[in-house]
Amino acid sequence: MLGNKKSTVTVSGKTTLISRDTVVLGDLRFSGTVDVEGLVQGNLIAEAGKDALVRIVEKGRVEGEIRSPSVIVNGEVEGNVYASKHLELAPKARVKGNVFYALMEMAAGSEVNGSMCHMAEQESA
Repeated sequence: MLGNKKSTVTVSGKTTLISRDTVVLGDLRFSGTVDVEGLVQGNLIAEAGKDALVRIVEKGRVEGEIRSPSVIVNGEVEGNVYASKHLELAPKARVKGNVFYALMEMAAGSEVNGSMCHMAEQESA
């Protein structure tokens, strides 16, 4: 997702799609992958102890907290992001909140309006 390279983050299991023109009101607890193309007004929380991925595409938006081992953002997030394994901020990522990460990739053009805090891999999410 960064530049011309394809993201190497993969998660086994099911994929939940929140499609364009869809609005989700409330928290979503999940395992596997969540692809956000629409709007989520609530928190995205991965099931504890499971490998999970949140992927927010260019027109996708989350208004709430994200807690997942892996997070890829190329859309907008208004809230804190906790990525206990891997956080990828693609060129069109816009985050208004703090980011907590174990490993982070940040492409030119991405924005974080908040603090960036490194954490040990087991601390959160």
